[in-house]
Amino acid sequence: MYLTSLKNRRTSYVSANILLYFILSLFCFLVFTFKCSALSIIVNPQVVRGTVSRNSLQAIFGMRFHTWPDGIPIKVFVLPDNHPLHKKFCKDELNIFPHQLRWCWDRQVFSGTGQAPIEVSTPKEMLEKVASTPGAIGYSEWPPVDETLKILLIK
Repeated sequence: MYLTSLKNRRTSYVSANILLYFILSLFCFLVFTFKCSALSIIVNPQVVRGTVSRNSLQAIFGMRFHTWPDGIPIKVFVLPDNHPLHKKFCKDELNIFPHQLRWCWDRQVFSGTGQAPIEVSTPKEMLEKVASTPGAIGYSEWPPVDETLKILLIK
């Protein structure tokens, strides 16, 4: 009888540990996923638009759209190709790899039909440049630190 009681306690203890481990793993996964997956498209507060289609977003960052619908010139800001946030933005929001986007920009620059976006070195610099440049667009982690920026929703 004592051995049966001891075996039941061990089984209960092991089950509780497994359950606790599962809950902790699930919590860490959700926190990591939420933190890493949240991106926002940021624009200068003077930009009138509040939403943009994915195709328009691809055209803007592909440097094929040059003005907003109200006529303000679009100034595109991006991070370096090897920056993790840039890689995530390209893959998740534009459905393209960073090297493919760079190839599009280089083709336009070398053929004389367009120009490359303005490259900033850090996410903080991205926030500052977009906030201070009329018609500017960029991206940042969610939520952006600067409250003066406007967030563009993808429809």
